[in-house]
Parts: sequence; C-alpha cells; structure tokens
Amino acid sequence: MKVAYLFATSRHSVSYVLAKMILPQLEEGRHGADVVGMFFFEDNNYVLVDGNPIGARLVEVARRTGMLLMACDQCCYEREIADKLFEGVPIGCFPDLYAALGGNPPDQVITL
Repeated sequence: MKVAYLFATSRHSVSYVLAKMILPQLEEGRHGADVVGMFFFEDNNYVLVDGNPIGARLVEVARRTGMLLMACDQCCYEREIADKLFEGVPIGCFPDLYAALGGNPPDQVITL
C-alpha cells in the first residue's frame, strides 16, 4: 500500500509522531507502507529548514527511496523560510502536490 502524509496539525505531529514513530520505521525499512510523499503545513515546515536534525534524517530517507517532500508555499513565504529549505525540497500548493504525485499516486492520504 502507498501512503502520503499531510502534516497539518501542531508541531507535536512532526517532533513526536514523525521523529519518534514514522521516521525510525522508514530508516529501518519496517514502516509497512510505501510512503510516496509528505506535505507540510504551518510551523511543520520548519522541519524542512536546512540544518534541522529531523529534516536531515528525513531528506536522507527521501533521497534513498524517492519519497516526495514538499512544503506549503504560503506557509513558507509567511514564515520567510522559502529560501532556507534543504536542497531539492520544493514548495508548492495542492495542484503542485497532485502533479508531483501523479506518476506515483498514494492509495491513502493520512493527515496528522
């Protein structure tokens, strides 16, 4: 099964659920689903700022697996971090996300 995650709620979803649950499973190859993409909203985008240790681990997994990481454009511009993201992490809106996942669509989308 292929899944995509939307990180839309408080930063706790990134600092705890992603960092302590999902990411270790992805790093160890035991998540149980093929994660094809992650899209970040609001303050969750800070995990994608170059230098963030959780983001560094996430980017490494994404590069190894081909998983898409994408940041919300409006959220990044409002926070003035659009030019501070890890190299290769695009910013966009839903149409960009749909296009990016079009060739490898998820079976399920999970919002955290």
